[in-house]
Amino acid sequence: MPRALPAFSCPLQLLDTLEARFPLAEAGKDQPQHLQIWLKACADYLAVAPDQIEIRCDSLLQALAAQPERTAILGTALHQWLLQVQLYPALVRLGIPSRRGLVRELFARLYDRLNPPPRDLGSAYDALALLLSGHASHQGLAQLSTDTWRRCYALLCAGVDAELLEQTRRHWQQDALYALEMLAIWVAAEEIEPELIRIDPRLVNIDSAFIALQRELHLFAQHQLLEMREPGQPEFDAGHLWVMLDQCHDQVARLRRKGAGAAGFNLAVAHLIERLEQTLQRLERLLSLLATRDPEQRLASALALWQQLVSATLEKRSLSRVWAKSVQLLAKSITQNKSDHGEEYIARDASAYWRLMRSAAGAGVIIACMALIKIQIESWGWAPLAQALAVSLNYGLGFVLVHLLHFTIATKQPAMTAASFAAAVEQGERGRAAHKKLASLLIDVNRSQWAAVWGNVSTAVLVAVSLAGLSLVWLERPLLDMQQVAYQLAAIHPLAGLALLYAAIAGVWLFCSGVIAGYFDNRADYLQLRVRLEQHPRLAWLQPERRARFAAYLHEHSGAILGNFLFGMMLGMTGYLGYLLGVPLDIRHVAFSSANLGYVWVSAPLSVLELLLNLFFVLLIGFVNLWVSFVLALLVALRSRGVKMGRWSNLARSLIDQIKAQPLRLFFPLVSSRGRDDSDAASR
Repeated sequence: MPRALPAFSCPLQLLDTLEARFPLAEAGKDQPQHLQIWLKACADYLAVAPDQIEIRCDSLLQALAAQPERTAILGTALHQWLLQVQLYPALVRLGIPSRRGLVRELFARLYDRLNPPPRDLGSAYDALALLLSGHASHQGLAQLSTDTWRRCYALLCAGVDAELLEQTRRHWQQDALYALEMLAIWVAAEEIEPELIRIDPRLVNIDSAFIALQRELHLFAQHQLLEMREPGQPEFDAGHLWVMLDQCHDQVARLRRKGAGAAGFNLAVAHLIERLEQTLQRLERLLSLLATRDPEQRLASALALWQQLVSATLEKRSLSRVWAKSVQLLAKSITQNKSDHGEEYIARDASAYWRLMRSAAGAGVIIACMALIKIQIESWGWAPLAQALAVSLNYGLGFVLVHLLHFTIATKQPAMTAASFAAAVEQGERGRAAHKKLASLLIDVNRSQWAAVWGNVSTAVLVAVSLAGLSLVWLERPLLDMQQVAYQLAAIHPLAGLALLYAAIAGVWLFCSGVIAGYFDNRADYLQLRVRLEQHPRLAWLQPERRARFAAYLHEHSGAILGNFLFGMMLGMTGYLGYLLGVPLDIRHVAFSSANLGYVWVSAPLSVLELLLNLFFVLLIGFVNLWVSFVLALLVALRSRGVKMGRWSNLARSLIDQIKAQPLRLFFPLVSSRGRDDSDAASR
C-alpha cells in the first residue's frame, strides 16, 4: 500500500490523480491493489461531518457521471474483483456478536485496536475494514440515504458488460445462500445451549422453531442452487419460512421475558441472546433478498443489507457498542426485579398509606438508636479508618435489621418505585407514555415516599427526644455537649454545612444500593438459589418444611439484605474517602438528620422558631435524598427498557392539572371517586 494520498477538495482532481498514478485499465496483476487505492481514496474523500456527507457524495457522483468511460472502467474493475472475493464472511460476521462472549469480545476488540490484525483482500470482511478504518469521520457513511447508494450502484453498473454483471450476481447469490445456511446452523445450535435451556426448559422437550427454521432454510438453499444450475424449476414457496422466523422471534422474546423476570440473566446470557436476535435479523434480510423475483424489491433489499454492513464495519471496533447492547438486557433484568418489589412501596389507598407509615415508624425507632451509636463512635477519638469501619457497620447492620423486621426506610423507596414507573412507561403504546396515567402514578409515588418520610422522621425525633430526656433524668447531664450540638446544627444547614450537596451524595448511594439489590435478586434467580438451598447437603439437618422456608426467604430477600448492608458501608466510608482525597465529602440522610435534631433539641435550648427552621432543613435533605435517587433510578430503568417518555411537557401538564384538582393528594390519600379512578388507572 503506498503512502496515503493528499486530501482533495475537488472530486475531479481526485479522479485525475488516481487515473494518472494508479490506472485501472489493463493494470494486470496490479489491478486489485489499484482498485483498493481508488476505493480507499473515495472513502477518505467522503470522510466529512455527517451533515455534509450527502453534499460531498453528490459532488463525487456528478464527477463520475460526467466521465462515463472512466466510470465504466472503475465499474468493470470492481465487478471483476467481486468475482474473486469471498462475500459470505462479511454476511455472517459483520453486525453479529461473536460466540466467545462479552468479556472476551471486549478484550479482542481492545487488542485489535492496539495491534490490528492482518487483512486479506480476498475477503469482503477484511476489505471493508481496510476501506473504512482510516478516519473517525467515516461514520458519516452510515448516514447516507438509500437513494444515494442506489445512484452510486447505478453508475458503477452503467458501462459494465451484461455477462460480467450476471456472473457477479450469481457469485453473490451463491455466497448469500451459503451464509444463509451457516446462520441457520448457528441458530439451530442454540437449541442445546445450557443457559437458554435453564431459562426455558421446553427447548429440550420440543422440536423447537430454531430446528424447524434450519430445516426449511436448508431446503430453500438447495432449491435455489438447483434453480441456478437448471433454470425453470417451480417457484419455492417461502411463506412457511417467514412463519418459522416469526416463531423464532417469539421464542427469543420469551427468553428475554423469562430471563428479565424469574429466570435471571448475567452478561454472558445477555450477550448470547443479543447474538441470537441479530442472527435472526440477518437471516430475515438475506431471505428478503433471495426469495424475491422482483428486481426493484431485490435491489432495495440488497441496498438495505449493504447499509447494515457499512454500519457494522464502522462499529465493529467500538468497545462501547458491544458493551451497551449486552448490558442493556442485564439492566432490564435488574430493574425488573426492582419493579416487582416496587409495587409494595406504592400506597394507592388509605389502608396502604397508613400501613406504610407504621412500617416507616418502626424503622424510625431503630434509626434513632443507630444515630446515637454513631455519635458515640465519633466521640471515642478512634483513627479515621477504624472509625469509618465502625460507623459503616453500624449503618449496614442497622439497615439489615430494619429489613429483617419488615420496616421501611423512606429513602430506600425511590430505586424500587422508579422501576415500577418505568414499567408503566413501557406499557404505553409504542414506548410512548399515557401521560394522565403516569402523572397519577407519579403522585402516588410521591405520596408514598413522603408517607415513609413522615413515619421515619416523626418516630426518629420522638425516640431521640425520649433518649435525650432519659439522659437528663438518669445521668443528670445533656446527652450532647455544646460542641456536639454546634456540629449537628451546622451539619444540617443547607448552605453553610453543604447539607444539600451531601444529601445528593447520599441520594447517589441510595440509587447504587437499589442497583445492587436488583443485581443480587437477579443473581438469585440466575443461580436458582431457592432450589440450590433446598437440595444443599449441609442443610439436611433441617426439616424439609423449614429448609424450604429458609431457602425461599434467602432467595427473595438476599438482594435486599446485601443492598442494605452495602448501602450502609457506602454511607459510612464516604467521609473516609474524602479524608483520603483531601476534599470535604460526607453524606446527609433525612432520617438520621431528624434523629440528630431530636438529640440537639433536648441537649441545648432551641426556640420554637429555631426548631421549625432546622426541621425544614431536615425535610430539604429528605427532598434531595428522594429525588436524586428517584431520577437516577428512573433514567436507568427507562434506558434499560429502551422506552421514551414522549414529551415531558405533556406529563408535566397532566401532573399540574391533577395537582390543581386535588392538591392534598400529593401527600395524603383521598377517597373521592376521582382519587380511586386515578389510582386504579395507575395500577393498570
